[in-house]
Amino acid sequence: MGDNGKSTLSIRDNRTGRDYEIDVLDGDIVRAMDLRQIKVHDGDFGMMAYDPAYMNTASTRSTITYIDGGKGILRYRGYPIEQLAERSSHLEVAYLLLKGELPTQSELDTFVHDVTFHTYVHENVTKLFDAFRYDAHAMGMMISAVAALSTFYPEAKYIDDPAIRWIQIVRLLAKMPTLAAFAYRHHRGLPYVYPENELSYTGNFLNMLYRIGTSDFKPNPVLERALDVLFILHADHEQNCSTTTMRVIGSSHADPFSALAGSMAALYGPLHGGANEAVLRMLSRIGSVDNIPGFLEKVKSREERLMGFGHRVYKAYDPRASIIKRTADEVFEVTGRNPLLDIALELERIALNEEYFIERNLYPNVDFYSGIIYQAMGFPVELFPVLFAIPRTVGWLAQWEEMLLDGEQKIARPRQVYEGSAERDFVPVDARG
Repeated sequence: MGDNGKSTLSIRDNRTGRDYEIDVLDGDIVRAMDLRQIKVHDGDFGMMAYDPAYMNTASTRSTITYIDGGKGILRYRGYPIEQLAERSSHLEVAYLLLKGELPTQSELDTFVHDVTFHTYVHENVTKLFDAFRYDAHAMGMMISAVAALSTFYPEAKYIDDPAIRWIQIVRLLAKMPTLAAFAYRHHRGLPYVYPENELSYTGNFLNMLYRIGTSDFKPNPVLERALDVLFILHADHEQNCSTTTMRVIGSSHADPFSALAGSMAALYGPLHGGANEAVLRMLSRIGSVDNIPGFLEKVKSREERLMGFGHRVYKAYDPRASIIKRTADEVFEVTGRNPLLDIALELERIALNEEYFIERNLYPNVDFYSGIIYQAMGFPVELFPVLFAIPRTVGWLAQWEEMLLDGEQKIARPRQVYEGSAERDFVPVDARG
């Protein structure tokens, strides 16, 4: 608030000499629609903000996830990600994201029971997977399967009914690991393994992935917990590409299965959900610790890209990367040390001590270590974006429901700056050229 007691922005339009006063909302925000009053003449559309890739545009007010990229802070509903990763479980965090508060023991027990009860999918879904080639990418199969679920639950289109919304949310949380395991087994040519409901969320997932025959499968508790931590870290991350996609599709009042399939398609892109696979390829290409200095020189000369470093939001060390780095030590005690880890650690050490990378805010992000852990746990690289999509499902759904309940939101429809041809007359084909 200025010296005059007003929280406004004064604008002088030098084209016309007119002055405008625009309200400044909490958090140094101005409403883009307030710019529309700035016109050269009455017939003008009004001024617009031009912002490719939404670099500086807030499309919503949200109470779900807070990020301070300059300080490396990530919080879900106010709770620091470090505390949740250390002391909570993925389903407890899922409840927090969806409901806004941590559950009581009774609420958590009911929620876990409901999610566990809905882990099975209709048998026709297995026929859908059978229709894919043996080498079909797991993410492509997942996107198709999630979209297909909307045909099994046609009531999902009644998005204004809170009870109907909730049951679809529970169904999606429950069925995503099952669908992911089916995609993996199809890819391996193995029979599908159905859910074992006495296991935990991540334990059941590992069971459906790796069980052979009828033998009892007991997931290693260290790996089970490590996967749960990774799921917590990936549960939500504010208005990223796939979350924005979920909100945009949802703004048309599409059912949540269709909207979520669209957000998964956005996640499928290598600049989003495929980044940890790119890190593995980079580390494999480097080959040994001795080759790191030469590689970094190529990065500086723009001949190579340093994958897993830097982030659109974080200008400090990604807090999720710190947690994953600690989790890696626990995983490797069970699986054995991934040979790429030594390359990753030395690469990080050098990059964090060179001015070139420091001044560009190139710190490790969540993707830098997650792929190494997934590979050590036996996950193929084509499953990496699926392992991202399973936990991010709860974030997408929390953001989707928040959007639906926000009275300011309408169907998404950005503006454009038209730079094409002016009006011209149609020319018959025989008179062209």
